[in-house]
Amino acid sequence: MEASFGDKHYELVVACKQGDRQSQFKLYNLYAKAMYNTALRIVRDEDEAADVLQEAFIDAFTRLDGFRQESTFGLWMKQIVVNKSISALRKRKLELQPLEEGDHIIEDEPEEGDIAFQVEAIKEAINKLPDGYRLVLTLYLLEGYDHEEIAHILRISEATSRSQFFRGKRKLLDYLAN
Repeated sequence: MEASFGDKHYELVVACKQGDRQSQFKLYNLYAKAMYNTALRIVRDEDEAADVLQEAFIDAFTRLDGFRQESTFGLWMKQIVVNKSISALRKRKLELQPLEEGDHIIEDEPEEGDIAFQVEAIKEAINKLPDGYRLVLTLYLLEGYDHEEIAHILRISEATSRSQFFRGKRKLLDYLAN
């Protein structure tokens, strides 16, 4: 029996649910690098990203019986990694940048056009951003979450998510221009 959405690792997940350790090892090897990169983009520390990865896989394999395979394993795993990464940031007391007097929430901003920057310069600029900006920007641009999902994950309003995104984007563009 194959999952209706076409998860190519359906058989491995079923074997893992039956306690097959080799299948767990295979799933880990298939997803570890991508999940580590996701964690690293959020926590910005290699050791902490490795810890998040380990905790996420332990959590996933512990809760695998509850995984109903309504989505792919990778999507489910990514959500666990993102949540664990955000929890790690919260332990560091993530602070969103407060609105300043006279600031207003930006609903929309014109496109910046085609700007070709080197990947390393962008990574450096993203890492310079305050945690609140960087986290919302990463979740939106790199992880593909929308503002409603980000608001739910971070326990903030959608307006705050949008504001953090646009302010972070503006600051990122300033860093890249200099």
